[in-house]
Amino acid sequence: MDPKKVEAFVGKVLGDTAGSLVTVLAMIGDRLSLFKNLAENGPATSEELADRAGIQERYAREWLGGMASAGYLTYDGKTRRFTLPPEHAPVLAQENGPFYFGGAHQMISSWMGVIDDVTEAFRKGGGVLQSRYDSHQWDGMERFTSGWFENFLMQVWIPAMPDVQQKLERGVRMADIGCGRGRALIKLAAAFPKSRFVGYDAFGPTVQHARKRAEAAGVSDRVSFEEKDVSKGIPEKYDVISTFDVIHDAADPQGILETIRRGLKDDGIYVCLDINSSHDLEENLNPLGAFFHGASILYCMTTSLANGGAGLGTLGFNEKTAREMCAKAGFSEVKRLPIENPFNIVYEIRP
Repeated sequence: MDPKKVEAFVGKVLGDTAGSLVTVLAMIGDRLSLFKNLAENGPATSEELADRAGIQERYAREWLGGMASAGYLTYDGKTRRFTLPPEHAPVLAQENGPFYFGGAHQMISSWMGVIDDVTEAFRKGGGVLQSRYDSHQWDGMERFTSGWFENFLMQVWIPAMPDVQQKLERGVRMADIGCGRGRALIKLAAAFPKSRFVGYDAFGPTVQHARKRAEAAGVSDRVSFEEKDVSKGIPEKYDVISTFDVIHDAADPQGILETIRRGLKDDGIYVCLDINSSHDLEENLNPLGAFFHGASILYCMTTSLANGGAGLGTLGFNEKTAREMCAKAGFSEVKRLPIENPFNIVYEIRP
């Protein structure tokens, strides 16, 4: 045993453990809009932040100290003021931005609530049902993925698929499977008024939310949402079908792919967004891979196994597996779009 390596590893574990507490403090800062307060109103002492945010000064002081210790904020000892650097604001304070982590932190706060259930699943098998997660899971997921739909869907992904864009402009029928709260379809319905859209999701509460959002956005005349497990089929054929971050979570991913294949018209296109990971573990041995594995155990894999599913996990629908499963489902072409994104891959898939 090398004592220096032991000492170095102690330092790493200390850093990781401290990081977990920093993330909890970031969750609190997100819930109380403290990062946004600093971004909008400028540097503050603990007294000034407490007054501006309507919180207790003693807690403000401790939170600011923790965030400065972690490098999230800077501290000026002369003025006693804490600053959110402008380079940190997109990550911590800019809701719906392409780099915003507030939604991810909110999801993690929900995952912490099912640790006992997950631990029991380690012992006995099975998993944790979606109904066991609190509202922070669904609110956080929408906030995290909103960055995709607000910054990439219309600006990058659709323009990268000219055939899809032309179909939507001309006016076609499109279905989104695993639509969640409907943000993607609502954006598409607003951009392509000649097309008609339907979203399917097996989780009833999100479908109800999506319907209300479509009405509020004024697009309910051309987009609808249905609660449905599509692994056994969908009622009609579509020109475009999409799944956004869905297949790796599914209880029956192969069944969903086969449903999509049957549900596409002969000249239809399947748009699939999923996790950017490798089939080879060695290529996932990095901080992003660690995040993905944690997300898999605490949500993606366990919710699939809870329903007797395949349990692909967060990294399970990588490009190699995607090509194999799509071929088995009867697709003839899987094209990976030339888009660089550490979190996601977008595929254009044809019958």
